[in-house]
Amino acid sequence: PTEPGPEQRERPRRRYRDGRWRTGPLRPRRRAVPAPLTVVFCHGYCLTQDSWHFQRAALRGRVRAVYWDQRSHGRSGLGRAGAAGEPVGIDRLGRDLKAVLDALVPEGPVVLAGHSMGGMTVMAFADQYPQYVRERVAGVMLVGTSAGRLGTVTLGLPAVGARALHRVVPGLLRALSTQVDLVERGRRATADLFATVVKRYAFGSYVDPVVARFAERMLESTPIDVVAEFFPAFTQHEKAEALAALEGVPTLVLAGDGDLLTPADHSAAIAEALPDAVLVVVEDAGHLVMMEHPGTVNREMAALLVRAAERAGAPLPDAVRESARGPEDGPARRPKGGPPPGAA
Repeated sequence: PTEPGPEQRERPRRRYRDGRWRTGPLRPRRRAVPAPLTVVFCHGYCLTQDSWHFQRAALRGRVRAVYWDQRSHGRSGLGRAGAAGEPVGIDRLGRDLKAVLDALVPEGPVVLAGHSMGGMTVMAFADQYPQYVRERVAGVMLVGTSAGRLGTVTLGLPAVGARALHRVVPGLLRALSTQVDLVERGRRATADLFATVVKRYAFGSYVDPVVARFAERMLESTPIDVVAEFFPAFTQHEKAEALAALEGVPTLVLAGDGDLLTPADHSAAIAEALPDAVLVVVEDAGHLVMMEHPGTVNREMAALLVRAAERAGAPLPDAVRESARGPEDGPARRPKGGPPPGAA
């Protein structure tokens, strides 16, 4: 869905002397109003657009935003490529993002936000459409993501166990994808174990049980055949060189220090490749940092929007500028870059 900013709200209607009703101001504006920012949110693997719940609440009525479910996730279907049996790759997701932008954001400056697989989608998009990035992208937010080397991630396990897991998981998922009904029954029977695994890999600290269950429901809603279909794409994802397309674009790179799926050093590597990027590592946070510490993430997001608006010459509500200076809900450290303009 697309949520309007203050500029897109319904304008007043007035009745003129000829008896006709017209929408808009009595006098035409003499100068064109700069186009407002539109933030497009890309969610992660086995999640949905609902994973941006707290960011959506923070921006509602203030900034125009687009939320979409990536192919095979949430309310989106397989798409023609998936239905035809074409393997899903991150580049395909980058082209999906281009289709979303063409349909819903035909003009004006854009800020691209991606979490985990969504961040990879943004990188693939930038790699394939560098001219679009130069002309339209005013800012980028990469949360808990990676530009490659995911096959080396240990997942918090001893190195030997991690290597064995990386070898076994693809085949195991393929086998399970042929037994969808059995897997779904097994999920229900092992709900408590599943909840424990989610808390281990999604969060780095205690979270409200309502938030934890919210995350569990998103993960549970992803069919096992979709889990299996997408998994190989991550070992093939190598987009370190593609980051060059984002040079000069205001960028926020944010990670949780306890992220076991896309460790913070992967975010540090992205920031190292983008000299103007602001790197924020949130303490006591896991992979779903935007749900675990929404106040911190929202504050940093607002600071990025201030930078993006300045780059694009776009209007930005004072409420967003103020939230960039507001209190955070958890400690964060900045290994490089210092505070962005407008942040405390």
